[in-house]
Amino acid sequence: MPLNRIKALSVANILSFTGALLMGCSKLGPSHILIIAGRSISGLYCGIISGLIPIYIGEIAPTALRGAIGTLHQLAIVTGILVSQIVGLDFILGNHELWHILLGLSAVPTVLQSLMLFFCPESPRYLYIKLDEEEKAKQSLKRLRGGADITKDITEMRNEREEAIREQKVSIIQLFTNSSYRQPILVSLLLHLTQQFSGINGIFYYSTSIFQTAGVSQPVYATIGVGAINTVFTAISVFLVEKAGRRSLFLIGMSGMFFCAIFMSVGLVLLNKLSWMSYVSMIAVFLFVSFFEIGPGPIPWFMVAEFFSQGSRSAAMAVAAFTNWTCNFLIALCFPYIADFCGPYVFFIFAGAMFVFTLFTFFKVPETKGKSFEEIAAEFRKKSGSAQAPKAATEMKFLRATETV
Repeated sequence: MPLNRIKALSVANILSFTGALLMGCSKLGPSHILIIAGRSISGLYCGIISGLIPIYIGEIAPTALRGAIGTLHQLAIVTGILVSQIVGLDFILGNHELWHILLGLSAVPTVLQSLMLFFCPESPRYLYIKLDEEEKAKQSLKRLRGGADITKDITEMRNEREEAIREQKVSIIQLFTNSSYRQPILVSLLLHLTQQFSGINGIFYYSTSIFQTAGVSQPVYATIGVGAINTVFTAISVFLVEKAGRRSLFLIGMSGMFFCAIFMSVGLVLLNKLSWMSYVSMIAVFLFVSFFEIGPGPIPWFMVAEFFSQGSRSAAMAVAAFTNWTCNFLIALCFPYIADFCGPYVFFIFAGAMFVFTLFTFFKVPETKGKSFEEIAAEFRKKSGSAQAPKAATEMKFLRATETV
């Protein structure tokens, strides 16, 4: 029997705590073995949690706040990155005596989250649509909405449950073979490919060496500056996503990153001729990260959860998370070799990729702001030219009714 959302998060936290414990104890035993084992288990946890949390958030959030609450997930991630960059400085924990404490520090938020999960209500959508427990779903909704009227939420879930009964549980293979899911899953995968092949992780992983190339005397502090900008603009995105819309912010972010990538490469190419070009490259890096967190950073994660109904959502999130982390791995593995081969022209490659992805987003990605899951599915049918499906279903229902008369 599959676990509900809260239990699944609790079980996943065991992996996180185990990984942190192994890394935290690495100074006491064979360090390389404990670190590799701990990192592997922590990586497994990250893969699981990156799908679970957007699903849970998408299912508990009110329609009007689904994007803003979904962006808070990304805000928590970038805040954690910034904190880890700061505590990893030489004079704090990033030194020979305390490095093992730094590696094991991830156990602290894991324990904190595990305790807080006792106070988190179960997903009402999971309770109603998956388990058919309407009363428990209503109780959960009342806790989440703080006494507000839940009639609209229940009606929406009832409609979604009827759809889920018709589609049953959807496998990963069906996502690609069934015409109803093919376009949403392809759009989902392209959004995650866009996020990773934008070049953002090339900057995150190798920002210190990039700043060294640009002539910065203390590149580690410039890298922390990138983390701070990352956090600030993710917080701004929380307030913008429900006003401007997901699609608009994504397009704005991608367009800004396209021009920043060009200026970044131009600055690095002309650095030997014009020393002030180092400032152009640095400003381009900071702006690049800012535009990323306005749209392409947080939006793909919760948009995938919005594209699919209850029966297909888990499978879709699993495929999207796998694609994201696989691309992340490839970028981390290949970027140093590509940078060595292309030199300062490397970001022209990412600029070209972003141009293509921006065109794809403009023509293929629907706006999901303020729409129910049924309305989003209708948008995909419209874009794929299969808008006749609801009409056909209505006609069949009418024919069956006339046969019984």
